[in-house]
Amino acid sequence: MKLVIGITGASGVQYGIRLAEVLRGRAETFLIITRTARQIIKIESETEIHAVEELATHTPDEYDFTSPVASGSYLFDGMVVVPCSMRTLGSIANGIPDNLITRTADVCLKEGRKLILVPRETPLSLIHIENLLRAKTAGATILPASPGFYTKPASVSDLIDVIVGRILDALAIEHELCERWG
Repeated sequence: MKLVIGITGASGVQYGIRLAEVLRGRAETFLIITRTARQIIKIESETEIHAVEELATHTPDEYDFTSPVASGSYLFDGMVVVPCSMRTLGSIANGIPDNLITRTADVCLKEGRKLILVPRETPLSLIHIENLLRAKTAGATILPASPGFYTKPASVSDLIDVIVGRILDALAIEHELCERWG
């Protein structure tokens, strides 16, 4: 399986880092980290940027439009933007491929490939909601970073694993990160 992970400049970069950890060795991954996300990783995480990048098979630059995933003719299975900032959501929803993340998302939508957006914003404005609707209507899966508590999480890591588990479910990748209902 070939997957693209985009980490953008919204709070919640731990979701993207954890997804990259779980997929390491299970999939060929392209990890794209925006400049703003790099700043957020320094603020919210104890993990060094180089250690995050080492989790992936490929780490193209945010503006490397020569990366294979920028082309619809390159075959890959899907993409997860986690966390997905409202700026990135707006670009994806309105067809503005201004960096490699938004270009690759555009490729997913036009080629009918799996695109999972994990927005991490609250409260939502009407513009955010309309952009979520546009992205959903275009074919994206909207998977908000809203963990369930029926698993009785004991730590922040447990809450992160609930969301990463839901992402893996959406990608049809088996896991045992969290308990299932019932």
